Amino acid sequence: MAQKERDMIEIDLLKLVLILWRKAWAIVLAMIVMGGIAFGVTYNFIEPTYQASVKVYVNNTNQNNSTMTQSDVNLQRTLVQTYIVTLKSRTTLNEVIKQADLDYNFEELSGMISAQAVDNTEVFEVTVVSKDAKEAAEIANTIAEVLPTRISEIIESSSVKILDYAIINNEPVSPSYIKNIAIGALAGAVVAVALIFLQFVLDNKIHSEEYLIEHYKYPILAVIPDLTATSKNKYYKRKTPSKSSAKSGEEASTDSTSGKAE
Repeated sequence: MAQKERDMIEIDLLKLVLILWRKAWAIVLAMIVMGGIAFGVTYNFIEPTYQASVKVYVNNTNQNNSTMTQSDVNLQRTLVQTYIVTLKSRTTLNEVIKQADLDYNFEELSGMISAQAVDNTEVFEVTVVSKDAKEAAEIANTIAEVLPTRISEIIESSSVKILDYAIINNEPVSPSYIKNIAIGALAGAVVAVALIFLQFVLDNKIHSEEYLIEHYKYPILAVIPDLTATSKNKYYKRKTPSKSSAKSGEEASTDSTSGKAE
């Protein structure tokens, strides 16, 4: 039992915090280095992507707008999900590929397109992501042309109306330099703190006699001073001649000189 207690690692949190504070420069340096690496990787190896979107309104042609009830509105909101499934179907996307003369197959184009309802309304937004801003807008507008025809063929008495067509947006949506640099800096800080903590835990040296007095009941007979230490060490004191001794030394030198002269 006693052996197990001696084998346990005792962590002084206050001492650890002080060590982290003293090594703060190393943590900051690691953050700067890793943040710089993240910026370099983002700038040189991650190709920017752009997006364009169209907004579509779900319409049921059998409903009279003047007498539309809440159940009719709920039905149209339900149709939004049906229209999104229709949009992502193979037949619809193959027609988009044909009309836009794209070099993508169905799987590739499907991965570039997303759709969702806007604020739980009867409007849904179709978003296209591409490495070319112009291409993203062209695909989105082609979807706006193909989708109404496809829906009218599948769902009777229903249609969609285009609210907003896509425009070319030259501002990339990814990658985010700020986000990637922040992640890199955070990773650098975590690695630096982990290394400092590991060094602290694995340090089995005895740095002071206070540690022996606190953890062991053996008396300390003597302490070997560090003869190579600077004057800051409490065991090292530079001996400097006092004024009286310096004065007496000067008098002795004068006396000896005068004695020789006689």
